[in-house]
Amino acid sequence: MGTSGQSVSRMLIRVLTERMFKHLRKWFVTRFGGHSRQRARLVSKDGRCNIEFGNVEAQSRFIFFVDIWTTVLDLKWRYKMTIFITAFLGSWFLFGLLWYVVAYIHKDLPEFHPSANHTPCVDNINGLTSAFLFSLETQVTIGYGFRCVTEQCATAIFLLIFQSILGVIINSFMCGAILAKISRPKKRAKTITFSKNAVISKRAGKLCLLIRVANLRKSLLIGSHIYGKLLKTTVTPEGETIILDQININFVVDAGNENLFFISPLTIYHVIDHHSPFFHMAAENLLQQDFELVVFLDGTVESTSATCQVRTSYVPEEVLWGYRFAPIVSKTKEGKYRVDFHNFSKTVEVETPHCAMCLYNEKDARARMKRGYDNPNFILSEMNETDDTKM
Repeated sequence: MGTSGQSVSRMLIRVLTERMFKHLRKWFVTRFGGHSRQRARLVSKDGRCNIEFGNVEAQSRFIFFVDIWTTVLDLKWRYKMTIFITAFLGSWFLFGLLWYVVAYIHKDLPEFHPSANHTPCVDNINGLTSAFLFSLETQVTIGYGFRCVTEQCATAIFLLIFQSILGVIINSFMCGAILAKISRPKKRAKTITFSKNAVISKRAGKLCLLIRVANLRKSLLIGSHIYGKLLKTTVTPEGETIILDQININFVVDAGNENLFFISPLTIYHVIDHHSPFFHMAAENLLQQDFELVVFLDGTVESTSATCQVRTSYVPEEVLWGYRFAPIVSKTKEGKYRVDFHNFSKTVEVETPHCAMCLYNEKDARARMKRGYDNPNFILSEMNETDDTKM
């Protein structure tokens, strides 16, 4: 009895160990093997473009400095703040050196032992530090203390005018660049979100690819327009390989794809018909396909009248065949409409044909059964009855 109990225990431990290693192997394959097979994508989920330009000529790089305003706006915040601080500190220090040179040439510094009746160009400049402080006071117009310009030399007056004008230009450019950076429509696009996955299921009797999009602000996007591009590698009949070949994908909602009333989350869909690039795909081979679906939403910000664009992308692993989105809008007892973002990307499995061609063939077959077909070559001929019983 004891020996059989030990055998059962060993067998149970072996089964549990095998299951544990099986789950660990599956976890490692999913965790690390999936990353190694991760597809390269042109547009990330948050809309950033994954592209770099190589072998750009130096002459072409100079064009970025010609359009300096756009270049500064496109810079990241750390670089922009570095330029902001460097521009002010650099101008203060540069003009501080010039004020020190003016005082040195006019022999206003203490080491020249000026006489009691000597009138300096700038009062109370005793060295480089005091010249820097005078430069700062002049450019930021905080008001002079006991250091001020006299009417003794025209060079100091000209330098004062030049620094004041240049300081206004630097202030206008830097403050304007920061304000424009903060108020760019790109920031408004951050409050527009797309569902994590796209789904394929039947809608109004048609096989459709559906995506959910939501506006997280109560302010509307005016004149919104939704469209998509399918990016894939194609080979032309001439043998040319085109990487990132673009195919138009039309997305619509029930009220049309333009001038959307975008106050609540919308489910946009693309009808998979004979003209759709998804028509020849099926549930079994979807993951073997090589494509990237990029979805765009253009609109005008209601508060600023500036146009903005929101974009995201979906690869085959993010397209779920045979699912639909869970309901998200409900009505409360107080009569308000409530949007539950917990179900925003939640999907529900539904019965769906495994390919668009099968759905259309099935519908054609049903239509034939209902209509029936007449045979124009069929001729009904009447035959006379004969009495075969006569002898």
